[in-house]
Amino acid sequence: MQLKVQELTKRYKTGDGVSGINLEVAKGELVTLLGPSGCGKTTVLRSIGGFLEPDSGDILIEGQSVIKLPPEKRPTSMVFQSYNLWSHMTVYDNLAFGLKIRKMPKADIRAAVSDALQLVRLPGYEKKYPSQLSGGQQQRVALARSLLLKPAVLLLDEPFSALDAKLRHEMREELREIQMQTGLTMVFVTHDQEEALSLSDRIIVMNKGNIEQIAKPQEIYDEPASLYVASFIGKMNFLEGVADEQNIRFGEAVFPNDKHLRGKVTVAVRPEDVGIHDGLQGQGMLAGKIKHIMILGHYAEVTVDLAGLGSLRTFQTKEATQQLRIGKDVQVSITRLTGYPELVTQ
Repeated sequence: MQLKVQELTKRYKTGDGVSGINLEVAKGELVTLLGPSGCGKTTVLRSIGGFLEPDSGDILIEGQSVIKLPPEKRPTSMVFQSYNLWSHMTVYDNLAFGLKIRKMPKADIRAAVSDALQLVRLPGYEKKYPSQLSGGQQQRVALARSLLLKPAVLLLDEPFSALDAKLRHEMREELREIQMQTGLTMVFVTHDQEEALSLSDRIIVMNKGNIEQIAKPQEIYDEPASLYVASFIGKMNFLEGVADEQNIRFGEAVFPNDKHLRGKVTVAVRPEDVGIHDGLQGQGMLAGKIKHIMILGHYAEVTVDLAGLGSLRTFQTKEATQQLRIGKDVQVSITRLTGYPELVTQ
């Protein structure tokens, strides 16, 4: 393991913070800490980087404890949300600064800076100043500066959150490409679920200072470990049903009770696993009425009011929505339950 965090606890006077955090990151892996503001993800990241002193626990990088080392002595480098470039220095001087401190020969620094700018697609920008660059270009320079230090673990604290949506998407692709080219181990912090799903080898979902689930993106999406994860990752419908020894039922729909729950349960259903049928009635169908149709480019989000069960959001093709209108009676089918069935009452 390139990075190991053991029983990390850091509590603030407000009561916020993290408790008993355990995680491992393999060499060459990109792991994302995901969660809402205040869940503790940045506390974990800054503790790894040495910018916060934990109350207890240990942090090992390449098998060595770094818990007593200041940030500059740790084999880590941090890319911040607010680029942190020196405005009075050129791009070259911003990038060369850390290498000069390490007393690297001038010729080697020039070659390294040139290679780093090539990697972040900014060749020839050495003489420009930060004020002459766009936000995306400044973030590329900040990333290049961290890459030049060749850290054992690169830490990224919501680095793309200040960028517009299109640029954020481009930067995600570029970061993943750089990570694959360099083989660097990265720990990435974000509250953006799409960012986490598209970037990560594994995702660590955090909630109120604790880890809810650690898994690959597809597993997090398809098999959330709790109702919290189910509600946080992607769009989700929640329906209340009743579980007996064999089945979970809500309305006319019946599904196997794999977790052997009994009593009232809450189940989760992805919008893409819901079908809308006009005039078709069959076993397991749920009767409903179209409540809302929202066109979202190449697909539409259609909300159906189910009799006695609440609303259900579905994703439909543009073609399918041409036959639909608000107030129309339809039948709804559910192909699978995504969510984690949770016992509500015994």
